[in-house]
Amino acid sequence: MTATTAEIHRLARDVFGWDELRPSQVEAVEAALAGRDVLAVMPTGYGKSAVYQLAGVLAEGPCVVVSPLIALQGDQRDGLNELAAGAGTRAVAINSSLSARDQERAWQSVEDGEVTFLFLTPEQLAKDDVLARVREVRPAFLAVDEAHCVSAWGHDFRPDYLRLGAARHRMGSPTIIALTATASTPVRQEIVEGLGLDDPLVIALGFDRPNLHLAVERHHEDGDKRESVLEQAAGLPHPGLLYTATRRDAEDYAARLGDRGLAVRAYHAGQKAAERDQTLQLFLEGSLDVVVATSAFGMGIDKADVRFVVHADVTDSLDTYYQEAGRAGRDGQGARVVLNYRSEDLGLRSFFGSHQADQEVVDAVVREFRRADSPLPLTHLKRAVAVSGRRVTGTVNLLQAAGAVTSSRRGLALVEGVGPKTAARLAEETAERMERIDGSRLEMMRGYAETDGCRRQYLLGYFGEELADPCGNCDACDEGTAEDLTHEDAEFPLQSAVEHRDWGPGLVMSVDDDRVTVLFREQGYRTLSLEAVREQGLLTRV
Repeated sequence: MTATTAEIHRLARDVFGWDELRPSQVEAVEAALAGRDVLAVMPTGYGKSAVYQLAGVLAEGPCVVVSPLIALQGDQRDGLNELAAGAGTRAVAINSSLSARDQERAWQSVEDGEVTFLFLTPEQLAKDDVLARVREVRPAFLAVDEAHCVSAWGHDFRPDYLRLGAARHRMGSPTIIALTATASTPVRQEIVEGLGLDDPLVIALGFDRPNLHLAVERHHEDGDKRESVLEQAAGLPHPGLLYTATRRDAEDYAARLGDRGLAVRAYHAGQKAAERDQTLQLFLEGSLDVVVATSAFGMGIDKADVRFVVHADVTDSLDTYYQEAGRAGRDGQGARVVLNYRSEDLGLRSFFGSHQADQEVVDAVVREFRRADSPLPLTHLKRAVAVSGRRVTGTVNLLQAAGAVTSSRRGLALVEGVGPKTAARLAEETAERMERIDGSRLEMMRGYAETDGCRRQYLLGYFGEELADPCGNCDACDEGTAEDLTHEDAEFPLQSAVEHRDWGPGLVMSVDDDRVTVLFREQGYRTLSLEAVREQGLLTRV
């Protein structure tokens, strides 16, 4: 498959109505058409979906699009059918919202060659019968939307995304186009490894949102914090989003804001789907002043005029925080982003993020593998092991991350020579490593909340971008405490590769006058005293 730059621009104009494409979009489309895997990290509104849409129309064979939410699938399908109907392009979404008859009718249209874009959830691609039908239609591309879900470092990790690399091979090894709006350095690396991308073109740009005013409100008492959060949500321009750590707080804040006369609703995973859908619809149509939500609200939500995002509590990482905060100001107009911070709240997040290897389930899974003569599908393990499917999936993911289990087009298999004791040890070591990493990400969250420097410089440094000067649009810049953190003549420049005496290779993420923060694969983020680094020779440039 090939297409000239002129042909890509012509298709964008004549079929999709886009007058102009960004160079990075064209570069990604050209790479995909040439058979090269692509990872595109582009902010919402930048046009990352155009990559698979243009490539899909130009390709021979359908484009399978993995999208995590059924509602999001519907929006993407309808948008494509409206945009590209004139080109004979058709998109279908096959999911559990359809009756068995409608699902079969949709599959028939795919098999008859009438469909260009087929939307599926990752859970469906874990099913043997679905993979067999996909393989029969010889897809040209596997487009993975919200690709950060592959990564345990990411802000919305989903175990079924880990199966997509093996699913890709079982459907005939189509070229992968992986897309996400926000991915820090380790998340990008895990996307590449988790999906098995082969020499991919990686495009990562545009993390800065200069129209967002960044601020942190620090609190000592919980009661004072809650009153301040209410004042912010009531007093800032509407509409807005208020994020909480728990469902109980979402309900409580919604009730108290309602008492102040605001049109407000809570949103969390404990509600019925119909109630959540109604809240979302009211918010999108402009009937609500505030939605008070847990992290269950947001993926795929594209409302341009959100004027504030307030966090009542710290999140588990800056990945999560910036993804949620980034839902403000998508129309390019000014918006406020406020984090309410108590250092004591970090303990709650640490509890939520704890990992543990389940010895009983590890033993049962290993026994099942050893009884089998061939690789097993995950569905078999869920049926065979007498615990919840979620515990089985989590254990298999842990064993896979530990290198005790491999995944191929034939299914999952235990690595030769690995018995129950070895598997348990590897799982425990991996769980401990993940806890270290989670703890280090929480420390980066603390650093953002407690810095007196420019918050945008700190935030962008976390994502691998360097801002030359303080931004002038955060609370530290407003108060005159921000200093230039770029340190162009620094001993350890941002994003430079280093080697630690004990912890091995790392990447410099931020530098202050007296300390340096480095990302290590096994240890996570570590902040080191520059004085100690120099005196003890802890770091060397690579």
